[in-house]
Amino acid sequence: MLTVLIILTGLAFLCVVVTLVMGTIAMSRKSEESRKKSNDWMWRRIYAQVIAIGLLVLTVYVRNNGA
Repeated sequence: MLTVLIILTGLAFLCVVVTLVMGTIAMSRKSEESRKKSNDWMWRRIYAQVIAIGLLVLTVYVRNNGA
């Protein structure tokens, strides 16, 4: 189970990085549509960060308690 949690945590952190890059790319354009897309990407990043932190906490808990 620990291995699965470590893999999921790594994928979640990768998702955070991808959404950050996509949001930054969308932010570099100056149109109104790009502004909305950038805002959408940054909200996705926030959700991904919440999931990644939750998985990290769960992984550390499982690792320390051997559950």
